[in-house]
Amino acid sequence: MARTTAADKRRIILDAAVRVFARQGFHSARVSDIADDAGVAYGLVYHYFGSKDEVLDTLFLDRWNLLLDAIREVDDGDAAPRDKLFAITSFIVDSYRHDPDVMKVIIVEVTRAANSFGRKHLGKIQEAFDLIAAIVDDGQRAGTFRGEITPQFAAMAFYGAIEQVLTGWIFDVLPRGEAEFEEAKAFVVETILGGLEAPAATTI
Repeated sequence: MARTTAADKRRIILDAAVRVFARQGFHSARVSDIADDAGVAYGLVYHYFGSKDEVLDTLFLDRWNLLLDAIREVDDGDAAPRDKLFAITSFIVDSYRHDPDVMKVIIVEVTRAANSFGRKHLGKIQEAFDLIAAIVDDGQRAGTFRGEITPQFAAMAFYGAIEQVLTGWIFDVLPRGEAEFEEAKAFVVETILGGLEAPAATTI
């Protein structure tokens, strides 16, 4: 029988915390709920994490750092700025597709929360906006994006659109399924970059 390592136990606790936070909400959840869901002793949670807050911090930072790495990897490529933004959208949508509970916890309990967690991680969240803004700036310098909108505003609008779509799925406001996931990737990019306004008719 394979031996359960410390890293395995820590992962088991984190996975249980995701389920508990997604089901009950962070503030209603107790450390004992996490321990019960993980099938471990109550004290073992405190062996690996100093508090329930530290568990949430760890969940957020683990996932957010993956996003930052993905954005950097996309930006290092030779794709056009629009294609880079589509790739970032795809990564976030696919993250929800594969781990909806994780994304629910991150969005509801951290990035959209006007509480200590949201404020505590503003710097880390801003880091993602800055990376996206740099891609927008590249597009503006190349003449493919309009220049009158600041890259920072465009980046926040772009990420905000993605997050709002995920929120719609989380709260069952938007239909979700494989077709909707794929549609959302194109819709977000087209809404932000193409806009809703139809091009003016040309006269001959």
